[in-house]
Amino acid sequence: MNELIGVINDFQKLDSETESAIRRLFVEEKFMKNEFIIEERKICNKVYFIKSGAVRRFCFENEEEVTKWIYTDNQFITSMSSFFEQKPSFEIFQTCEETIVYSLSYSDELLLLEYPLFLKFHLKQLRYYLSRINEFHHLFRVMTAEKKYIFLLESFPQIIQKAKLKHIASLIGISQETLSRIRASII
Repeated sequence: MNELIGVINDFQKLDSETESAIRRLFVEEKFMKNEFIIEERKICNKVYFIKSGAVRRFCFENEEEVTKWIYTDNQFITSMSSFFEQKPSFEIFQTCEETIVYSLSYSDELLLLEYPLFLKFHLKQLRYYLSRINEFHHLFRVMTAEKKYIFLLESFPQIIQKAKLKHIASLIGISQETLSRIRASII
């Protein structure tokens, strides 16, 4: 739980009352490799913090699996539109390896939002992630496949270490064969 508290404190310093509530309401869960955490067409009722492991977010486009991102240690995950609006998810979250998370239910999040310091954390975190997502999508869209792979290698090495090559290729938007050629040219 200290990992979670540390990440929250990086955004917003907590008082002991708020920290105690977080420790009480977040629940540790363990998922086996390839287990689904969030499923398509089901309402996502939790937000998760990855203590250890890796989780792939994907959806189907023209009946083909398309990896949207791969999350690793110390990251929050949820199907945002499903969780925040309590509507069915259009995306799927599946573990890439055995994964331990701290989960927070929708109803417990509403309780935590009553704590002013948790609310400040929540707002700061959302603003930060939305800004980063916007910037990432702008930059990633205009990069060549090789630059995308190098960017992931330098900025998100855990993705390269933990994810299957076919999922990295899908994330970059290329075939697995093309990814193999890129990797061979870099090494």
